[in-house]
Amino acid sequence: MADILQLLLVLALLVIGFVFGSIAEKRHYASIKERERQLRHIILVPEKRLPRRECTTAFVCGSVVIGMDYFKMATAAFVHFLGGRIGAYETLVERARREAILRMKHDAAIRGARLIFNVKFSTSSILGQQQQQAGCVEVIAYGTAVIPRSAA
Repeated sequence: MADILQLLLVLALLVIGFVFGSIAEKRHYASIKERERQLRHIILVPEKRLPRRECTTAFVCGSVVIGMDYFKMATAAFVHFLGGRIGAYETLVERARREAILRMKHDAAIRGARLIFNVKFSTSSILGQQQQQAGCVEVIAYGTAVIPRSAA
């Protein structure tokens, strides 16, 4: 009987994690889409060389750390056991990347920039104290903001 109760508790926690994780993810995506619309005037360019114009440059960056919920971890562990792509983590990394870009664009917008050159990304995984605990994914986006002399 105790084993059945433990199994039901685990299943209930997974369902709760799935429901609340899905709600949080949908809200975050809605926020990302709105801010992407607001900051679409700032262009990201992977080129290393700046245009030959009179301008000022500044280092801009945006970073984010997003936690992994237990439902995603359970799903990933199951897929990892069977083999295949882990879609639960793909959405987590995509959200983190888009959020880091938005924060970098916001930093550039505050400075009056319209372009960000030499855009780069750095990612890392931050695990809990033990390997079995939920961790986080960190994404940092950085580049060189081009600020027209009139805005500087």
